[in-house]
Amino acid sequence: MNYSNLMISGLCMSMASLVAAVPGAVAADSPATIRIISSMATRQVLAELIEQFEKQSGYKVEIESVGGVDAAKRVEAGEAFDVVILASNAIDKLIDSGKVASGSRVDLVKSGIAIAVREGSEAVDVSSEQAVKQAVLAAKTLSYSTGPSGVYLTGLFERWGITDQISHRIVKAPPGVPVGSLIAKGEVELGFQQLSELLHLNGIVILGPLPAEIQMMTVFSAGVTVNTAHKDAVEALLNFLASPAATQVKVNQGMEPI
Repeated sequence: MNYSNLMISGLCMSMASLVAAVPGAVAADSPATIRIISSMATRQVLAELIEQFEKQSGYKVEIESVGGVDAAKRVEAGEAFDVVILASNAIDKLIDSGKVASGSRVDLVKSGIAIAVREGSEAVDVSSEQAVKQAVLAAKTLSYSTGPSGVYLTGLFERWGITDQISHRIVKAPPGVPVGSLIAKGEVELGFQQLSELLHLNGIVILGPLPAEIQMMTVFSAGVTVNTAHKDAVEALLNFLASPAATQVKVNQGMEPI
């Protein structure tokens, strides 16, 4: 071996030693790729946090955010993912069905429901339960998601005894389609969805969260699939997502840390 080859060999050995010395780091030529499927509600917060995680860890992450119902169906059907991030009850169902590993659930954030109208619309009072009920009764059209918030609102309207009065005015948002986008287009007058899904949309005004007496907080959790081949990488990711370092991003995205 000539002098040049010795120098190159020594440099490669030094770089390998440096990578090995950094906790959580992986070799640059063969980083593990973590595949995630999540609900739309966590799309923004995960995008920002995963960008940070990739820079710090050297791992690669591919994330697909879709309607929560569709995400659960795809996991149940056997599509290959390493991590699933959905409402906690959906994760529990995937654990019961054997798709997500028992004991792997990690609660990440809490998210509340907010109310929005189209930009330029008249202000609507949503400061109390009675005010929200009156706003719903007065709206020509309204919409909510097919996720946990939509299930809750359906029950709320039934409890109020107004389902029959408003059923013909409800515009169902297709899975994965933000309710806010329907509001911005003028297709819906009053919309309800997770605050995190309304924050970054143009053409709407967020009136506020549901009043405390009728607010429903959804816990979004991560679960590790039983067939993941990247357990170390997944563990590093979930530790980061649940760490204090992720708190400010969660708050900025309209969510509360657990």
